[in-house]
Amino acid sequence: MVLTKDELLGALTHEVQVLRHLLTKIDADAVHYRPTPKQRSSIEVVRYLVVQGPVLTTAIKTGTFDRAAWGAAQAAADQADLAGLDAMLATQPAMYAEQLAAMSDEDMRGTIQLFGGPMSRGLHFVTLVLANYAAYRTQLFCYLKLCGREELGTANLWQGRDPKPAA
Repeated sequence: MVLTKDELLGALTHEVQVLRHLLTKIDADAVHYRPTPKQRSSIEVVRYLVVQGPVLTTAIKTGTFDRAAWGAAQAAADQADLAGLDAMLATQPAMYAEQLAAMSDEDMRGTIQLFGGPMSRGLHFVTLVLANYAAYRTQLFCYLKLCGREELGTANLWQGRDPKPAA
């Protein structure tokens, strides 16, 4: 695997931290914002991100996607407000640490087929879980900007922090 498990854990933890930071920027005007009727709202994007990491991690470990587990996790997330979603996100770094620790390097190199062609578990972590965080948090960031949060910038999106004040 190109990434070590520690590097993957660091990247996943960072994504959760950035998403939790962006949650603090969602106000009443932005929580149900959706650019078009068929797109997810801000809170629906967050709910998706709360579900995808843990459920896909299990799928990657087992090599099987469990639709019922996804449905149950989605139902729980759908009942949560932003504070509840943040609490769910707060548990994810420890879950990733536990799940990755239980996998050997050989496990990570093992080939499975979930969506599309066969690839290694490690590549599934990168192309599914890690990429989903980056893509959907960027979507959430764009929603926030469209809702008038003009003060948000690169540091908010990529580092999960407010920009340093201009000197």
